[in-house]
Amino acid sequence: MRLILVGPPGAGKGTQAAHLVAKYGIPQLSTGDMLRAAVAAQTPVGLKAKEVMDAGGLVSDEIVVGIIRDRIAEDDAKKGFILDGFPRTLAQAEALDQMLGANSLKLNAVLELRVDQTKLVDRIIKRAEDAKAAGQPVRKDDDPEVFKQRLEAYNRDTAVVVPYYEKTGLLSVIDGMQSIEDVTASIDSVLQGLDEKV
Repeated sequence: MRLILVGPPGAGKGTQAAHLVAKYGIPQLSTGDMLRAAVAAQTPVGLKAKEVMDAGGLVSDEIVVGIIRDRIAEDDAKKGFILDGFPRTLAQAEALDQMLGANSLKLNAVLELRVDQTKLVDRIIKRAEDAKAAGQPVRKDDDPEVFKQRLEAYNRDTAVVVPYYEKTGLLSVIDGMQSIEDVTASIDSVLQGLDEKV
């Protein structure tokens, strides 16, 4: 099962990815984690990435796709994987398709957790207030201003991959405003349908 999870920050992608990892026995691949691992392992692509990062630059799509290519060739990803936080742009989506095609692989589904963004901001504000009231530190991500900036970046850059995958017929929209259990059930029913087609 090769999946992509798409949705704005705070939509619950991490929670649902953990369920899918447990259910299908496939790894959740976060580009940030893979990048750090490739740099630490000093793979050829990791060394290239380190050079760019040390110079204060942004790692190119080519490097990121190279890191994903290396990572999905590992044993634990043979049955599939979940990409979280990638692709972030149209160019990355196209590069990912080309790389998978070159390796005779294809995606099974792209799951978009669609949420009401105004309610999402309210949810984050409430989470921050609850943390303060309990005398706990507020997560940096839960600062409403920081969160709004992350949401804007998502809407500006990443949301454009949704129509791209819709055209390919891979996109399934999940109502992310449901309870966690209902979101999980909705995802399971989409993927069960795919299992039956195979």
